[in-house]
Amino acid sequence: MSSPETSPSAGLGLKPEHFRPALDEQTAGLWFEVHPENYMSAGGPRLAWLDAIRAQRPLSLHGVGMSLGGLEPPDPEHLKRWKRLLDRYEPVRISEHLAWSVHSGIYFNDLLPTPMTRAALDRFCSHVDAMQTALGRQVLIENPSRYLPLREDIPEAEFLAETVRRTGCGLLLDVNNLHVSAHNLGFDISAWLDAIPAAAVGEIHLAGHEADAVLGGELLIDTHGAAIADPVWALYQAVIGRIGPRPVLIERDNNLPAFDALLAERERAQGVLDDALEQVAADA
Repeated sequence: MSSPETSPSAGLGLKPEHFRPALDEQTAGLWFEVHPENYMSAGGPRLAWLDAIRAQRPLSLHGVGMSLGGLEPPDPEHLKRWKRLLDRYEPVRISEHLAWSVHSGIYFNDLLPTPMTRAALDRFCSHVDAMQTALGRQVLIENPSRYLPLREDIPEAEFLAETVRRTGCGLLLDVNNLHVSAHNLGFDISAWLDAIPAAAVGEIHLAGHEADAVLGGELLIDTHGAAIADPVWALYQAVIGRIGPRPVLIERDNNLPAFDALLAERERAQGVLDDALEQVAADA
């Protein structure tokens, strides 16, 4: 297998349509991220492709089905399937969401919002602890995209910071989600960034959003189906300037473009990292 990343670099979310160009690509520092739920099988062509890619590149596993923000603890069988993938692919990072998607055995095809209450915080920390204990790994928790104000005893950034303090987890800072949520709910991004522990950010995500079909630009929707917008690029550069270089991922789940188009976004993200790494070296 390839060795882990030696310094922060930019990666791509890997889709089956891009297995062949991903395997053939020679760009230095490139890594890939996949949703583990798409690979929880005993065998088959997807695992064979991922084996081949992992032999050349580092992988990160980004879960979408653990439902850590729900009422119920993580499913033990789901954790076992996660653990098999960890043992097989030795990912450099693992991550999940501040969200829920399962209730009373019913699975929803979405990442639903967790109320920012003290009871929800206690429950969420317990679930993060359970996941980390079962897997023997630190998990990075991603900030959600938000569309409507819900009951909030604790501001989102403080909710995340307290989860880090209690569980020792890390954070996955999704810059697009932050931009979308701040636009929709009207909170201050700078204050949000001040409230999270910068040292806990282990990965950054960049993705595209779109205006709502009915409300237009009044409501932004995190679709992962468009190119990364200029305000998100600007926020990403500001975040890197603020917290320093971190591994960054280009996410695209819908309206999938050609692999080269994603590589171009990846190169733009890498350029920001390279400038930041040069500044770090100059200041050392």
